[in-house]
Amino acid sequence: MHFIGSKDLRSLPCREGGDILGSMVYQRQKVVACALFLFLSVSTFINLIGQTADSDSLQRYYEEGEKALAESRYGDAQRAYEKLRELSPGTAEVDARLGLIYFQERKYREAVASLQQARKLKPNLPKVDSLLAMSLSELGRYAEALPGLQKGFQSTDPAVRRMSGLQLARAYTNLQRDHEAVEVALKLSRLYPDDPEVLFETSRLFANYSYLTVMRLREVAPASIWMRQAAAEAYEAQGQYSLAIREFRSVLALDPNRPGIHYRLGRAIQRARQANWQAEAEKEFELELQKNPTQANAAYEAGEIYRESGQLSEARSSFETALKNHPEFEEAQIGLGRVLIALGKPDLALPHLQKARSLNPENEVCFYLLSQAYKALGYQVEQQKALAEFQRLQDRRLLQQKRRQEGTEALLPQSVTKQELDANEVP
Repeated sequence: MHFIGSKDLRSLPCREGGDILGSMVYQRQKVVACALFLFLSVSTFINLIGQTADSDSLQRYYEEGEKALAESRYGDAQRAYEKLRELSPGTAEVDARLGLIYFQERKYREAVASLQQARKLKPNLPKVDSLLAMSLSELGRYAEALPGLQKGFQSTDPAVRRMSGLQLARAYTNLQRDHEAVEVALKLSRLYPDDPEVLFETSRLFANYSYLTVMRLREVAPASIWMRQAAAEAYEAQGQYSLAIREFRSVLALDPNRPGIHYRLGRAIQRARQANWQAEAEKEFELELQKNPTQANAAYEAGEIYRESGQLSEARSSFETALKNHPEFEEAQIGLGRVLIALGKPDLALPHLQKARSLNPENEVCFYLLSQAYKALGYQVEQQKALAEFQRLQDRRLLQQKRRQEGTEALLPQSVTKQELDANEVP
């Protein structure tokens, strides 16, 4: 069986130090250099000059190092600060700055050594613990990194907290403390809901956790009904509908009264579009409704089959059933309005389409059908407004479709069949 989601990320090839989730610093090096770890201030450096006879050399190397660091020329910054360390040994700020530079260069062993020396010289130097923990994590020394990452994740500095959280989730995953990794990921998602990197990293972690959970299910109950259902849903999500149909039927063989399975089976049959699919899918939806009359999705899908086959009265009844207990069901409101227009009842269709519009003002099909209802009722101004909005939304959808084809926008699986315009309806 193949399941949607990540493989166990702990099984993937490792970089140096067991780096299995990928380095956390590649995309944000400049952010770190410019915003986070500013150890050596100008005032601190002035104090250093007053304590040594090599003030001119110190000034020159300091300026060279800072300029190179600001321009992301880390090799030049490293050479300048190594000279500073030679001229002023035992200065915590210089070792800390070198630790930052090594970190930027992905020289994590050197970063650890410099940061540990800085902490030894001045234990309270700001942010050294967090950067040291991140360096240890990049080396795969996750147990050593944990205290510093945990502390950094409690920081009041949003940037330190963010980076520490990403590394902390990664460390927990590598230490097989998956529940704690998920807790960190959930908190990151709440703290940074629109951060692309956080969204990417947490999605990978959730996928991994989902995979591990299913693998645990297969280990403890390989022949259980739960395992069969998990396999069926995975196949369905992957578009392997024939395999999904087989597994959903095996679930019903084990428990004929299992809620929701006739609906899921009918939907898989509907999407497979094999011979005689309409009759078979309709049968499954009706069986689901016999066991659970409030299953709105089953009623809706049955209504779609009836509508497509021209059985408009049956379609109307099914859509009304779907809306009876779920009046906020947008697609069912559109489906019912569409059928009522076809039955010559635009006055009855209008409230349903207006309701759908209020639920989702971005649905182009709804606006097209509204224009048809307004036309039938003689409301020319409203018809033109609805058509104009339909055209705007259609143009946007075509652009999104182009992006999906180019691979720049994800296509998500749909929970129910979406209302789309038929070939004879497209203006």
